[in-house]
Amino acid sequence: MDVSEELEQLSRDGSHYSLSTGILPSLGARSDDDIFPGFLFLVSRFHEFLLLFEDGIHHTGNLSCLFLIMFNLPLHLIWETFLVALVIYTAWVSPFEFGFLKQPERPLSICDYVVNGFFAMDIVLTFFLAYFDKTSYILVDDRKKIAWKYATSWLALDIISTIPTELARKISPVPFQSYGFFNMLRLWRLRRVSALFSRLEKDRNYNYFWVRSAKLTCVTLFAVHSAGCFFYLTAARYHDPQRTWIRAALGDNFLEQSIWRRYVTSIYWCITTLTTVGYGDLHPVNTREMGFYIFYMFFNLGLTAYLIGNMTNLVVPGTSRTRRFRDTIQAASSFAQRNNLPDRLQDQMLAHLCLKFRTDSEGLLQEETFDSLPKGIRSSISHYLFYSLVDKVYLFRGVSKDLLFQLVSEMKAEYYPPNEDVILQNEAPTDFYILVTGAVDLLAMNNGVEQAVWEAETGDLCGEIGVLCHSP
Repeated sequence: MDVSEELEQLSRDGSHYSLSTGILPSLGARSDDDIFPGFLFLVSRFHEFLLLFEDGIHHTGNLSCLFLIMFNLPLHLIWETFLVALVIYTAWVSPFEFGFLKQPERPLSICDYVVNGFFAMDIVLTFFLAYFDKTSYILVDDRKKIAWKYATSWLALDIISTIPTELARKISPVPFQSYGFFNMLRLWRLRRVSALFSRLEKDRNYNYFWVRSAKLTCVTLFAVHSAGCFFYLTAARYHDPQRTWIRAALGDNFLEQSIWRRYVTSIYWCITTLTTVGYGDLHPVNTREMGFYIFYMFFNLGLTAYLIGNMTNLVVPGTSRTRRFRDTIQAASSFAQRNNLPDRLQDQMLAHLCLKFRTDSEGLLQEETFDSLPKGIRSSISHYLFYSLVDKVYLFRGVSKDLLFQLVSEMKAEYYPPNEDVILQNEAPTDFYILVTGAVDLLAMNNGVEQAVWEAETGDLCGEIGVLCHSP
């Protein structure tokens, strides 16, 4: 049965068909970053729609499935990225309105309505968004299951964070009718930014170090911005303006100063408190400010530990590899000097260690990674790298391709620095070598003097006679 016949059969059995049971089995389910399941799903549904339209069949169950949205399609990813940009705006404006504004002001109020409108659209679209079941790894395309999952998880919080501010003030109790208080619930949307960074950290197209650094920077900026808005709020709404922390910076009439000056002053206090313990020029005066200051200092302890721990994990792996290399070089030099080894052997030891560090750091050897792969992949890699070279070696002329494939699969790549001894005279060799690149001098002792007997180049063999004849 070809693809068209199979899709036609699926369309005829549409009432019993589900993508979760028809195409994607639980064993071997694709990851969230794979676009193929979503593409196949839309192709099958579109083909099913054409068949229904052509035959004049109207089936409510099938047509309702046509309007499902795949979470990994490009348009949906673009929509999610656009919402993340709106979340960044929300993360800045919500604490700012709560701390510095007493009533709606344009153009922020207009922007709030527009942003809330986009998130209201996203609530509607989520009811049509297929999802992967985390327990069975099956793609769920049943509309009822999608709606039930959303209704029992994030629906209530999404609706609350989208309610207009004026309506929220009317329905809220009197102590919570302050402008901007209800806007703080919109910070629930920050989960989208966290999900975005989690996806970028797993994306091999982006550098992990810079993605992680960007995340830590965003966390720090948000913490400083929010704390500055909250600390200003303690002064702006205190019953005695003469006994507030900001009076020392802006004077008694600080409420008449521009918002920009008040905002910069608050951010300055947060930065100095986060990085140090403050310079003493701005400090809490009344009891309310002291309580907030105590809480903020405890929060700084956790945030500083989080930032330092993450930056240490990012920096240490690169420096620790270099440190281990330096320690190995120092140990080898001490060993050579303690045992009075000749200079030639010392140079060979250090050259080999330097080459090993270079191949590991530049990804040339990567034995651990190569050995962790399945045997079929390792064999395919070896076949791609070395089969054409081995096929030209004189020792394997007339050998079947199957045997050559088995031989290539058992071969191992090794790197040697210049002037290193590979096989010694009168040594019983267990391996022979095929030169992939470079050259090797075969030396023989003649009256105590080393003389070059032959030079092996790319494609030549070394040590094959000793291995095949079992003799030094």
